[in-house]
Amino acid sequence: MIEVTSKAVSRIRQMLEESDEPAMRLGVVGGGCSGLSYKFKFAVESRPDDNVIEIDGVRLFVDPKSFQHLDGLTLDFTESLLERAFVFHNPNATESCGCGKSFGI
Repeated sequence: MIEVTSKAVSRIRQMLEESDEPAMRLGVVGGGCSGLSYKFKFAVESRPDDNVIEIDGVRLFVDPKSFQHLDGLTLDFTESLLERAFVFHNPNATESCGCGKSFGI
């Protein structure tokens, strides 16, 4: 299960409205300083084997391979004077880089 906080849902909704896209795709790709990086991009429709997460009208698609690394993840959003960013709290990560955008398992 992937949890998406209300702050993250609000930000995703805003991004979707501004881009006129219907959904977002959340995934994992090889790379980054810790081995794996989070991938977050606009999506038009889900694939047949995707996990579809819908919260308050916001839809996220996660492919099965990525889901195994993201199961238990909490996706949050933070905003301060210095930063606006999604924050990934991943219990599967055994290490992460300083910026929090890549992780290792």
